[in-house]
Amino acid sequence: MPITPDPRPLTGEPLALDLLNTRWMRDGSLQDLLTGTDGLAVWLAANGLDGRFAADGATLRHVLRARDALRAAVDGPAADRGPADATGAVDATGAVDAVDAVLEHGRIRPTLTAEGPGERAEFADEAWGPAWLATRNYLELLATAPDRIRRCAHEACVLHFFDTSRNGTRRWCSMAACGNRAKASRHYARTKDA
Repeated sequence: MPITPDPRPLTGEPLALDLLNTRWMRDGSLQDLLTGTDGLAVWLAANGLDGRFAADGATLRHVLRARDALRAAVDGPAADRGPADATGAVDATGAVDAVDAVLEHGRIRPTLTAEGPGERAEFADEAWGPAWLATRNYLELLATAPDRIRRCAHEACVLHFFDTSRNGTRRWCSMAACGNRAKASRHYARTKDA
């Protein structure tokens, strides 16, 4: 069975942010990759998880729960910015509890490998695997550089990214898309007023 191409405009971000980026805007309308198991299969494949986890209903439910928890944790009070969300997303005040609730379904087990010390993720139920891995990745990003976890500065964009620029001033999910739109809007406003 051929794999469906990933339709999202921004891919390749760390796992937690890539999960958030399964929702995006196209022509003023909110798109959602995770409306079914076919979209879940695309997301799992894009992150190298397709050989390890099944794209089934249980995994989809858990991934959606993790996405809602991460969205509340990353966006905080700004989680309401943008289009209305009918998915029952977690409100910002419960973000910590929601993230912890996902993390309760797995753990890191220290191991000794031929190369030396290692770690292996273990899950109470394998269907929690992708959700748990994405949520744990969020903790890793917080430990690395919490101020580099960003939401695109364009008011109509819902995408997130991890700012890897040297000076940490990236504002847009993509300079070619959102950054260019902002520049064009500023130019239009200047020429209109002149």
